[in-house]
Amino acid sequence: MPIYVMLSSLTDDGMETLHEHPERIKEVNAEIERLGVKVLHQWAVLGPYDFVNIVEAPDNETIARVSVELGARGTVKLMTMPAIPIDDFIARLKEGRAEGDD
Repeated sequence: MPIYVMLSSLTDDGMETLHEHPERIKEVNAEIERLGVKVLHQWAVLGPYDFVNIVEAPDNETIARVSVELGARGTVKLMTMPAIPIDDFIARLKEGRAEGDD
């Protein structure tokens, strides 16, 4: 199943919610899983983003739905990127090189 990197930044409302209810993070993870996306790894980070999540979803449409559902709440802004396993990436580069040799 495809892997995605999901970067999230809390809005002021999101920060307030988290301050009052830290367990909300786990509740959101459960909601995400009900939408068909599995949270594989999650870290709180410092910098322009507040959280980095590695998630697994069946397709781009499912992960886009999660982004819209969460973003519509006004508590978080998301950037989600597909992640390509490095061995798959290398294999694809080799295929392209071999095709160019024809």
